[in-house]
Amino acid sequence: MTCLLVIMPSLFQQMKKSYKLKMNVKLQTEYSPVLHMPILKEIKEKCAQSYNHGHYTINQGQEPEYVITGTHPYPSGPGVALTADTQVQKMPSEASSRALALIVPPSKARQEATHTAASVADIHRQAGIPERSQPPVSSMSLLEAGGTKNSSQIARRLPTMPKPQWHPPWKLYRVISGHLGWVRCLAVEPGNQWFVTGSADRTIKIWDLASGKLKLSLTGHISTVRGVAVSSRSPYLFSCGEDKQVKCWDLEYNKVIRHYHGHLSAVYGLDLHPTIDVLITCGRDSTARVWDIRTKANVHTLSGHTNTVATVKCQAGEPQIITGSHDTTIRLWDLVAGKTRVTLTNHKKSVRSLILHPRQYTFASGSPDNIKQWKCPDGVFIQNLPGHNAIINTLSVNSDGVLVSGADNGTMHLWDWRTGYNFQRIHAAVQPGSLDSESGIFACTFDQSESRLLTAEADKTIKVYKEDDMATEETHPVNWKPEIIKRKRF
Repeated sequence: MTCLLVIMPSLFQQMKKSYKLKMNVKLQTEYSPVLHMPILKEIKEKCAQSYNHGHYTINQGQEPEYVITGTHPYPSGPGVALTADTQVQKMPSEASSRALALIVPPSKARQEATHTAASVADIHRQAGIPERSQPPVSSMSLLEAGGTKNSSQIARRLPTMPKPQWHPPWKLYRVISGHLGWVRCLAVEPGNQWFVTGSADRTIKIWDLASGKLKLSLTGHISTVRGVAVSSRSPYLFSCGEDKQVKCWDLEYNKVIRHYHGHLSAVYGLDLHPTIDVLITCGRDSTARVWDIRTKANVHTLSGHTNTVATVKCQAGEPQIITGSHDTTIRLWDLVAGKTRVTLTNHKKSVRSLILHPRQYTFASGSPDNIKQWKCPDGVFIQNLPGHNAIINTLSVNSDGVLVSGADNGTMHLWDWRTGYNFQRIHAAVQPGSLDSESGIFACTFDQSESRLLTAEADKTIKVYKEDDMATEETHPVNWKPEIIKRKRF
């Protein structure tokens, strides 16, 4: 019995302390925005008189108690009835609240509530380590301690869009014709001497880059050629098409030397690994396949997409393979395991194009809803590039940070990669004799010098663009307004 009598007071003290701590935390978390506007409950009658005389005094030894004021009656605690004081809303004037903030010291209860754990300085002091330089005190604690701060400084500074880098505009300077069908794909060889195109006329054509003249035509596909790639490691050209075929061409003999069999439907895209002899293809059978170039073995079948895989990109770093699909997702793959590392579900419509930045560890994806930028290796979202409201078939980027997006309606937008600023929009006229509806861009790429931009189009032509040498920042200024960024989180 005696033991119980000893335990009960200590238990009561603990409960009281716990309740007090709980209420302090509640005040801080739920009412911190208005805690810096106090009213002294005990001497509110003296307040009116003091304000009239222009001064304010506090009795020594009395600790001021804060009452929360707001638009609703506020009881002093849970389950406590409203009193005449708390029932009536009292909003202090601007002058009185400023005077109170200057004079009233922080209450002990509030200091205890904010000091929940030992600070880094306390730990250093205890261990005998010299203190580091402390960060500047926050605006709220300055107010509590009796300091003043402008409301503009108190408000959190909103992020603004940084000024975009100036890029010269691009202009059309050559149109190359020769294909008898839509030009669906193109690639520039590593030596920058020629480029290759694939078309709906089932042919692959090789063109001289400097003059734009046709050098060679390759036949062998029995349906539209949808993808071409030139190897930097061997004299091989790879192509794929809607006939389910993936071919390897030896450019020394201009003949097909290998076929890669396995896709169950049209093959829509392909890419070569930059450091190992591996070819990756993707297609309408909802898979991407990894092929050993030399042995023709199907090393991995990357399954997981639920609709056509429209585009695939390969890089030396992780993730080594990235795919975009009509199921609106982007998948980042582990090449060794042949499994998905990350699935990005941010897009709302089909992802038809991907591009890797040549210098940064980032990539971009194009969809009718948005162009989005991502950070490797885990696909962390960076920003949206809104405004190109069309089916985006192709993306390309150069080392200067010029991102190009080509769309199904024939429009081409040029963006500053870092800021997402759209600095130019191009809609080139169709070839004479073509319908206006045949204005569409299926593929685009920069040459190896990055001074020329090539586009493959629905009017059966290849268009070549270059930077306008006469343009300056005065003739083509950046139409930039430092808007507040309203970036989405995804």
